[in-house]
Amino acid sequence: MAGVSPRVALVGLGEVGRVFAEDLRAAGIPVIGAWDTAFHDSDSTASRNARELGIVPAASAAEAVSGAALVVSAVTAMNCVPAASAAAGAISPGAWFFDLNSSSPGHKIEAQGIIDGAGGRYVEAALMSPIEPRRLTSPFLLGGPHAADFGVAAPALGLTEARVGASEVGVAAATKLCRSVVVKGLEALLSESLLTARHYGVDREVIASLSNILPEADWERIAGYFMSRSLQHGVRRAEEMEEAAATVAEAGVTPWMSTAAVERQRWAAQWGDVLPQESTPALVDAVRAAAGLDGKDSA
Repeated sequence: MAGVSPRVALVGLGEVGRVFAEDLRAAGIPVIGAWDTAFHDSDSTASRNARELGIVPAASAAEAVSGAALVVSAVTAMNCVPAASAAAGAISPGAWFFDLNSSSPGHKIEAQGIIDGAGGRYVEAALMSPIEPRRLTSPFLLGGPHAADFGVAAPALGLTEARVGASEVGVAAATKLCRSVVVKGLEALLSESLLTARHYGVDREVIASLSNILPEADWERIAGYFMSRSLQHGVRRAEEMEEAAATVAEAGVTPWMSTAAVERQRWAAQWGDVLPQESTPALVDAVRAAAGLDGKDSA
């Protein structure tokens, strides 16, 4: 891709897919097609993103990826393999398939077999931070036999912090999902703690006490941010934690914490309509009210 603006296709047009579309276009790199399973719903985030970006939704993944030199797969964790299967039939020989999905090592290996078997070049990519605010300059960990070659081309795409990890597929996924056990688990723990502490009127004391053992920080702001991420993206996070639980189990460890985080993330997704709120206490109160927790314990 050096010296040439590649034609890019997007499989998945959610939060991450939109960032890629916007930043690639800003760099003069054409996005020739996009496909998302949610395009059938005109009110979905994917359909709204397509309208706002002026992208005509493709009728199928095959239509979207046809002729593309780079396919960016940014779907939900459980759709990693189906997305690869949907794109494989029309992927151009030698085209890159950049798999950003937060899926287990086993699913990544399966997707690699599908893409490489169809003549594409599969590159595993783990996004090691939220996509905002750094967007394409966020840290990406690359993996697989084609990762080194892609790493050379990545800066021209704006992926200036992409780092090549292992030459085998699955290592980057394991890195990402072991991190998710901590990050998404912390989101679940803070949410559960504050929903309870607010009931007893001890939330400020609980927050203040965190700096006694954790680094000094604005933990009220951090807790509100983590909780809001669960409310906004709980469905996607629950799927990611199911993949994390599978990763943990594949290592021979019983995924008690990961499985519990799945349930808390999925529960949180029901109350996303309460966002935004002006403060963390207000956010907790809004969730408690929406969930009917004032007077009964259903969380």
